[in-house]
Amino acid sequence: MKIEVRGRNVEVTEELRGQVIKRFRRVGRQVSDLATLEVELFRERNPAIADRFVAEATLHLKKATLRAREAEPEMVHAIHHVAEDVGRQVTRLRDKRRGREKRARRVIARIRGRTA
Repeated sequence: MKIEVRGRNVEVTEELRGQVIKRFRRVGRQVSDLATLEVELFRERNPAIADRFVAEATLHLKKATLRAREAEPEMVHAIHHVAEDVGRQVTRLRDKRRGREKRARRVIARIRGRTA
């Protein structure tokens, strides 16, 4: 999986980049090597907003695009929560596709059984 990390109003340090790679490692094992993950980290400039640090993730897969956005008081927590959200979406998508495949196999087996 290819990971792109961008920052807006925030300098993307090696520490933040390492956190992103660490948190999305599990998601990377579940998707294809051709998948692209874009993570955008930014800070809201309005001081009245308590959850100032925002992490947005967009995962481009073969037949789907998954998105997640989290805002937290600390950037590390925002990265962690957005990684959990994307992981949950990937798991749900994989289970959904596997269910379709099982149903299709059953239908094909029934059809073959009737014609034989």
